[in-house]
Amino acid sequence: METLYAVLGFFQSGGPFMYPILLVLAIGAAIAIERYIYLTFVRTRNKGIWKRVLPLLEGGKYDAAREAVMHSDAAVSRILGYGLNRAEHRGSGDEVQMAMEEGLLEVVPRLEKRTHYLATLANIATLLGLLGTIIGLTEAFSTVAAADAADKANLLSASISIAMNTTAFGLMVAIPLLLIHAVMQTKTSELVDTLEMVTVRLSNLIAGATVAGKDVS
Repeated sequence: METLYAVLGFFQSGGPFMYPILLVLAIGAAIAIERYIYLTFVRTRNKGIWKRVLPLLEGGKYDAAREAVMHSDAAVSRILGYGLNRAEHRGSGDEVQMAMEEGLLEVVPRLEKRTHYLATLANIATLLGLLGTIIGLTEAFSTVAAADAADKANLLSASISIAMNTTAFGLMVAIPLLLIHAVMQTKTSELVDTLEMVTVRLSNLIAGATVAGKDVS
């Protein structure tokens, strides 16, 4: 309970700029949670469909693979669907590769969506903290200027301590948001690398089947 009172006292003594920083924290937390759930979900779905489709592709069962990806809305299914549909119309290896790259261009922005806002929100929290401190110090010096000489030192130290709370809170919000931003970027990059690996793998399988004289349509 004492800790709760200490936190509330810290927040209340920081001034009005503590509230917009708290709003930034709430928005950043909402984005972080949504992105983590979404990226984890996409990763799980991609692994599941790839484990189902890869044996079919390696076995030359392209019709079955095409049927499997058509009934899945996973990101990797969309990319595989582009490539397999192009192969069905007897497209060349380069055309299949280009079709899957088109699918990548459609999928990747969804994976990267909103993640960059975390870094922006971290910067906003820091700047709001500094702004709140500067305004607090300005008010402190104005108050001290009208105070008695004997009280000026105590008033000034107390006012500075309160004003610095805003900067401290801004940094307490900014640092975790930057760390979360780095984690989300890493998860996104891993997903994109996996999708690029899938495009290369499918292109190689189709190219190998074409050289061997197998029908991929």
